[in-house]
Amino acid sequence: MGKKSIPWAVGLTGLLYFGMLGYWQYDELMMASGVTELQNQGAIFGFGYGVVYVAFLLLCFTKDLPDNLKEVPIIGRYGKMLTWLAFTFGAAWYCRPNSWGGSHEELVGYLLVGVILLGFGAAATLTCFMYSGDKSSRLYALERFVNVYPAITKPERHVRFNEKLWTTTFVLIIYFAMTNVMLWGLSGQALDLFSGFRSIMAGASGTIMHLGIGPIVTGSIIMQLFAGAKIIRLDLQDSEDKAMYQGVQKLLVLLMIPIESIPQTYGFLDPTQELITNYGMGWANFVIVAQLFAGSYLVFLLDELVSKWGIGSGISLFIAAGVAQSTFVGTLSPMPANSDFGYSLENPPSGTLPMIFYMFREATNGQMIAQNGFETILLTHVNPIAALFSSVVVFLVVAYAESSKLELPLTHGKVRGHRGKYPIRLVYASNIPVILMAALLANVNMFTLLFWNHPTLSKTPILGKNGWGSMSEYIGTYEPNSSTPSGGFAWYSSMVNGVNDWLIPILNQQGDIYGHSLWQIGGHVFFYVVLMTVGSMVFAKFWIDTTNMGSKDVAKQIERTGMQIPGFRKNPLVLERILERYIPPVTYFSGAFVGLLAAGADLLGTVGNATGTGLLLAVGIILRTYEQIQKEQAMEMHPMLRQFFGAE
Repeated sequence: MGKKSIPWAVGLTGLLYFGMLGYWQYDELMMASGVTELQNQGAIFGFGYGVVYVAFLLLCFTKDLPDNLKEVPIIGRYGKMLTWLAFTFGAAWYCRPNSWGGSHEELVGYLLVGVILLGFGAAATLTCFMYSGDKSSRLYALERFVNVYPAITKPERHVRFNEKLWTTTFVLIIYFAMTNVMLWGLSGQALDLFSGFRSIMAGASGTIMHLGIGPIVTGSIIMQLFAGAKIIRLDLQDSEDKAMYQGVQKLLVLLMIPIESIPQTYGFLDPTQELITNYGMGWANFVIVAQLFAGSYLVFLLDELVSKWGIGSGISLFIAAGVAQSTFVGTLSPMPANSDFGYSLENPPSGTLPMIFYMFREATNGQMIAQNGFETILLTHVNPIAALFSSVVVFLVVAYAESSKLELPLTHGKVRGHRGKYPIRLVYASNIPVILMAALLANVNMFTLLFWNHPTLSKTPILGKNGWGSMSEYIGTYEPNSSTPSGGFAWYSSMVNGVNDWLIPILNQQGDIYGHSLWQIGGHVFFYVVLMTVGSMVFAKFWIDTTNMGSKDVAKQIERTGMQIPGFRKNPLVLERILERYIPPVTYFSGAFVGLLAAGADLLGTVGNATGTGLLLAVGIILRTYEQIQKEQAMEMHPMLRQFFGAE
């Protein structure tokens, strides 16, 4: 039975979108007091432009070009995209800055964000609700767009190991270069919304990598939650459905980049006064958003490049590189903890090892006791011995866990005496569940801060600090000029970063710097640990289901190689039933294990402020990358192995 369109959903979506456009420019459309005729004309033009633009997108999503146009060079392939660019350029030209002779520069946000960006999302949603085909999911309504989405081409040949190694190295060099390219036109004052999650988000504040891998991971989270809740009815075992799932996920990433960058720019990433004077506030903010978009999209392409032409995953590579850098600097940096002052007992080197050598060389026993030198070395320094100790412990535990596995015996059905083993790791779902959970918490922190401090979003009803019926006291509160939550759900779900956040206040029988009681601090620790553990279990299940690592897919993989479990019939269904005894329990256990380990590591703290979660991820990623390199070398020497691993 085919799908039918949903008229009420189409009407509601259209009403919400165009209602938002009308509300945005309500005073200008209604010629309120103080509104000029020029502003009224601009508002009418913008609303009408939005209607025509959405109608054009609906036509692009639902209809193919005529056959006579398909055969025309360039237009046949890129006609729709060129027309979309013309719409975008037209909107930009209408609200061009005064320096170009324009007079509607105040509409830049309305036209480029409200009409062009949100209009695209509204049109895509309307297309899905209008779908009336025979496919399993309404997402197939976006098939025409997914098929032409720009992406890295998958290699049609076997990529040699040396090529993969050089590609991965090249991408890593580009990543480090991007973390040092500052945003042009950005003022010196910027509030970092991801300050507590920098090691996990693989970004650098104030650079074109400011968003890091946030949009990519957020898009993956949304798609996995929708797929797990059966809102998206796609059979991920089917190659066509899986391709559509991945295509829509790429589309969602494209939308998440501006969704995460625009609120930050219009409130926290302030442009320079010179840029504002020359081009106006709207275009000054747009320059910052455009750079964030370019940087994030380049990260997305680099991730695809590594996945298809390199070794491992680009996301994992960026996380490991950033954490390794932070850990190295935190352990060995000879620079003083406060760079504004010289070396002293109160300002020793920032690195753990140089700090230890300096303190014992420069201070006497009496000075160490009188000036709390031992406490500084052990607990209160920027990178104390406790953090170094916990880092070593995390490394050893993760290394042991990664090497632990359950091995199912296999024999070849036709070659007598040929035996093998299929390993089911203790950490079966890898470190991906922790990445997804940490990214989810980072987004919770970002949006709660936006609803608390953002000039516009803080007026949102219920959610905003200054909105009608505000519930922000329970959602999340923040101190001035701080991106760390101080109360509400955001605080209870925030990362516990080291012993100074919980152990020291409990030992001293005093509240923390925000005035929380000991019971509240204990509740924060308990809630964070439980949230990380349960959340990682859920994401582990979703991840296994969407990456062909479930019992059914593994059974097909083993059967394709001609192997079977001794004592059982050579049948994929038999293999699947046997694997069902192991893979689902191990999946949940691995999710709980990595979530609990990450939370425990966060409680102890790490050198370089890499966070326990970041260090756990980095160690796991490095070990997995090393194994991936070994596997690639084995397939290079034994080409028949490529069939088993699905490389060809």
